[in-house]
Amino acid sequence: MVLEEIFKKREAVRNYLEKDVSEDLIKKILKLASLSPSAGNLQARRVIIVKNPAIRKKLKVTCSGLGRFTIEPPVIFVICSVPEESAIRYGDRGRNLYALQDATIFASYLQLAAVSLGLASCWVGSFDENKVSEILNIPKNLVPVVMIPVGFSEEEPGEKSRKILAELVFKEI
Repeated sequence: MVLEEIFKKREAVRNYLEKDVSEDLIKKILKLASLSPSAGNLQARRVIIVKNPAIRKKLKVTCSGLGRFTIEPPVIFVICSVPEESAIRYGDRGRNLYALQDATIFASYLQLAAVSLGLASCWVGSFDENKVSEILNIPKNLVPVVMIPVGFSEEEPGEKSRKILAELVFKEI
């Protein structure tokens, strides 16, 4: 698939087929996402793969961002930052910014990788990180940043409305 097609097909999907995402596809997605850049190549991010139906149901009930989904998505990737890992090299800026960027760039690559493999995803940031940490028993040194549900979409991607470039470009120097 051409990169331009992947960008155009990527959209927020909340309606999935009740079809399992194979371990092989999960590994391919993670391998591609792991190619994402990170500050100082520290890769201060971790991912939790949630396939257990009972845990997915708990997350769906607890997280407002997952509440709009028709079913519990077949797999949910919970991307966490590791602030202290970045802080070792970059101090407060690493702790407060670079680790967060590492996690979100990884999540973006993960979404694009999923699309390239015929899957759909959605960026879910609306959740209580303490509740998610409790449900998933996440260690204190990890901060859940975003959840990326992934599965096979019920529908084809539609046309996305986007601002025109003149609205996006603040200043040209």
